[in-house]
Order: sequence, then C-alpha cells, then structure tokens
Amino acid sequence: MRAVVQRVLEASVSVDRILQGAIGPGLLVYLGVAQGDTEKDAVYLAEKIAVLRIFEDPQGKMNLSVQDIGGSVLVVSQFTLLADARKGRRPSYSQAAESLRAKALYEYFMERIRTQGLVCEQGMFQAHMEVRSLNDGPVTLLLDSRT
Repeated sequence: MRAVVQRVLEASVSVDRILQGAIGPGLLVYLGVAQGDTEKDAVYLAEKIAVLRIFEDPQGKMNLSVQDIGGSVLVVSQFTLLADARKGRRPSYSQAAESLRAKALYEYFMERIRTQGLVCEQGMFQAHMEVRSLNDGPVTLLLDSRT
C-alpha cells in the first residue's frame, strides 16, 4: 500500500462539481492499494500517518502530529501510485489491486484513520475527481507499507 501524504492548510475533492469531502488544516492522503495488500498494511499506514510529526510546534520545529493539532484527513484513492513506467511510454498498472479488494482496503484504511480519533473525509472510489489543495510548507511524504 502506498500513500502520498501532504500537509495542507485546506483540501477538497469533488466529483462532477459536487463536493465529496473537504478539510481545513491537516493531511491530504493519496492512497494506492497494491496486489497482496492486507488489513495489516492499512493498519500500519493509518497508525503511521496519524502520529507523523510533520506539523510545526511554537518553536517552528516539525514536532506535532495531525492528532496533536486537531487536524483532519482527506483520503483520495489513487491506483496510479502503483504505476510502473520503467518500460515504454505507457505506465503499467499490473501491480494495483483489483477494484473490489482495493475498495475494501481503502474503506478499511479510512476506518482505521477514524479510530485514531481523526475526522476523515474522502473522495469517491473509481470516480474522476477534482482535487484542490493548499499545500503547507510544502511538506510531502511518500510512504509504503512494504518498505
């Protein structure tokens, strides 16, 4: 399971110009589910993301987590995080999980974020989405449950 995590001042996601989810300060998480991923991968990433110390404390050091600041999380499914573009000009997505399994793990991941005491908004699985964000820092991390 892969996640791109961005510290944001605000973020939102819409489908067909209809707002699906929006947050103020917190984390925008793009989540890709790979073949072979399990609930264990979702738990690992959800727990890691909830406690990542990437928000500034009063001294300006990245010492606080999204939990510490009372922030929220917006999760957007993104199978393209599993792309392999090493050969040719068209990326291969053969490492991405099949859609039913991916959706179940995407939903489980969000459930696990919520069990960390966080507000979790979401996009729409398998939809063409418009994502807007105001990155803070910028701070962007790439996480992988397998490495």
